[in-house]
Amino acid sequence: MSNTDPTKKTAEFTAPGLKDKAAHETIKLLDDRLVALIDLQLTLKHIHWNVVGPNFIGVHEMLDPQVDSVREMTDTIAERIATLGGVPNGTPKYLVDRRRWEDYSLGRGLVKDHLVALDKVYDGVNSDHRAALEKLADLDPVSEDMLTGQLAELEQYQWFVRAHLESATGELNT
Repeated sequence: MSNTDPTKKTAEFTAPGLKDKAAHETIKLLDDRLVALIDLQLTLKHIHWNVVGPNFIGVHEMLDPQVDSVREMTDTIAERIATLGGVPNGTPKYLVDRRRWEDYSLGRGLVKDHLVALDKVYDGVNSDHRAALEKLADLDPVSEDMLTGQLAELEQYQWFVRAHLESATGELNT
């Protein structure tokens, strides 16, 4: 079995009532989301360690629950991949090889700089979750439902980030 193709099933089964082709397509979509969410949890922790300046403590403390929640999301997706007969892969090399986006570039930085960059990260993750949802609607309603719940949480986390960036006029300070 290739470690680079998540659709190569190793189990002789998939979820009852789900055709192999739908399972393969679903696994591929979920694998992409798994990679994105593992990347997100690591990025969130990186920001947690490196954010400084005014409002540091509020942002620092806001990020740990997001890390924990996103880590649970990755576990849920990985277990769904396995349920469908696929092979979840979270090794560092696999993640780097599968990424379609640039690495988070800020090191130690001010709250505003990190939050502006994190807002863009959430834009990408949340948009890609929505795109996967559209495809999953026809493939696997169970996986679609799972991602719908995750997207609701991810959008709320982005709202938290944006609330820190919002000015008194209601505009985002980016």
